[in-house]
Amino acid sequence: MWIFVAFRNLFRNPRRTIAILLTVAIGSGALFAFSGFIRGILEEYRETTIHSHYGNGQINTKGYRDSNFEDPTQHWIKDWSELQLFLLHQEGVEHIFPRASFSALLKTNKSTVSGHGQGVDGQAESEFFNTLNIEEGGPLEDKQGGILLGIGLAKALGVHPGDKVTVIATSAKSLINKDKFVVTGIFHTGNAHFDNGTFRVQLPDAQNLLKTKSIESVSLGLKNLSDWEPVSKAVSERFPNLESTPFDLLDKIYYKHSVDWLEAQFGVVQVIILGIVLLGIFNTVSASILERKQEIGNLRANGESKFQVMRLVFLEGALLSILGGALGLAVTYAVLMGFIDNQLLMPPGPGQTRQFLVTFTFTWPMVLSTMLLNTLTALIASFLAGVKVARMPIAAALRAY
Repeated sequence: MWIFVAFRNLFRNPRRTIAILLTVAIGSGALFAFSGFIRGILEEYRETTIHSHYGNGQINTKGYRDSNFEDPTQHWIKDWSELQLFLLHQEGVEHIFPRASFSALLKTNKSTVSGHGQGVDGQAESEFFNTLNIEEGGPLEDKQGGILLGIGLAKALGVHPGDKVTVIATSAKSLINKDKFVVTGIFHTGNAHFDNGTFRVQLPDAQNLLKTKSIESVSLGLKNLSDWEPVSKAVSERFPNLESTPFDLLDKIYYKHSVDWLEAQFGVVQVIILGIVLLGIFNTVSASILERKQEIGNLRANGESKFQVMRLVFLEGALLSILGGALGLAVTYAVLMGFIDNQLLMPPGPGQTRQFLVTFTFTWPMVLSTMLLNTLTALIASFLAGVKVARMPIAAALRAY
C-alpha cells in the first residue's frame, strides 16, 4: 500500500516528476558511461602492458630489482631448468619467457646510439606479445642473428629491415664484445620511452655477447589475471631465493600511475554527478512536500508516526531514483552499443605516441553499483527534504496553506 501511495504521489505533478526523472536518468547514464569508458581505458592499458612488455609478471632472484650491482649477471638465475619444469606444471601458466637484459651501443656506418637490449625467445614471444606492433619487416621469431628495433631507435640509426647493425656490450668478465645483427623488423608500442631505446635479439645471442649461460628473469603468460597470486605463492614456497613481481609493479610509471590517476579522476566526476542528482531530487521532493504540509498534518493527526511519514518520503525518492536510473542505464547502453559502435578513437595518452581505440566495457557489478549510488543519493535527498516537515507540530502543519 505504501509503495502504491508513493507512486501515486509522484504523478500528482507529472511535469515536475518527468523533469526529475530526466535529471536522474542523465546523471545515472553519464555515471554509467564514464565508468565504462574508464574501465575500457584501464583494460587497454593493461593489455598493452602485458602483451608488449612484461607479461603478467616476472621472476627474479630475491632483491635483484631493488639493488644495483657492479656485475648484475652474478645475481641472475644460473640454472633455471628446475624452475622451468616447476612452472610448466603450475595450473594457470600458459607461457614461460626466459630473458636477459643488457645495455649496449648500436653502431652503423652512419651513427652510434645507446640502447637497452633484451635477449628473448623470439619464437615464443612473437605469439604472446601481440601488441608489439611491427611497423616494418617481421617479428624476430626463430631468426638467429636477427634484431628487432624500437621505432625511435631505428630512426636514430637510420636503418630498415635487412640492414646490418653492430651491437657492442660489456660481458660478465668486463670484456668488450661485439656482434653483427640483421634488422628483421621495427616495432611500435606507443610507449615513447620503450620505443626509443629498446631492441630485442635472440636469448642465445645475448648470452653469447655477455658470455654467460644465466638468465636475468622469467616472464609469465597466464590464462587469467587471477592466476597470478597462486602461481607467485607457489614459486616463493618452492624457491625461497626467488621473488615474483606482477606487471603493475614492474611498470609503475606507465601503468600503475595511470590507473591511480584515472581512478581518482573518476571519483571526482562521480561526486559531481551524484551532487547534481542529489540537488535535483532534493528540489523536487522539497517542493512536493511543502505543497502537502496539510496532508502530512492530517496523516499525523490520524495517528501516523513521524517514521511512517518519512517512510513515505523515502519511498518516493527511491522510486524516482530506480525509475530514472533504469531509464538512464538503458538509454546509455543502447546509444553506446548501437550508435557509437562501442568504440572511441582516443588521442595518445600520457607517455604514448599513438592513438588507440577505447571499448566501453560494462559489467553487472557496474549496473548494480550505479543503481545503488543513485538510490543512496535519493534517500539522502529525501531525508533532507522531508525531515523538517515531518518534525513540524501537527497544528502548525494543519494551518499551512
